[in-house]
Amino acid sequence: MTGNTTRHILLGRVVGAFGVRGQVKIESWTEPREAIFRYQPWTLRDAAGNARELIGARGRNSGKHLVADLPGVEDRDAVDALVGLEISVPRSALPPPRPDEYYWVDLEGLRVINADGRDFGIVSHLFSTGANDVLVAKGDKERLIPFVQPEFVTGVDFQAGVVGVDWDPDF
Repeated sequence: MTGNTTRHILLGRVVGAFGVRGQVKIESWTEPREAIFRYQPWTLRDAAGNARELIGARGRNSGKHLVADLPGVEDRDAVDALVGLEISVPRSALPPPRPDEYYWVDLEGLRVINADGRDFGIVSHLFSTGANDVLVAKGDKERLIPFVQPEFVTGVDFQAGVVGVDWDPDF
């Protein structure tokens, strides 16, 4: 692990109102998506970076979104003020990953080195394509490396701060 336990992990966002009694629709990026309610306290952050902590959110699955009751949110006007807010939690609120599984945020900032010892820079971020996840290494240039183990990602060493890859430096 990188030891960065104060970092916040983005888990979802408030996308709208559900009815007129203060319930909100939540888009969750957890797996399963209802797991978002297990990780609290939430930090609600707007586009300007203003944040507030929320404890006690509860909800249920409702088709495309989750429907949630948030403490202190009693009517549609209060919900409208929350639409668009991002939901994050401290990294320390998440359970440890299983062996050979990684939270993307824990990989960010690690050095990326290929089998020949060539340094590709650092892990900027990762994203999903549907077919597989992609690691973005930024160094002398940006490289998009499929996060497929062991074919392209040969190992992750948190102690050394390195992601090993089998990747051509010219690609």
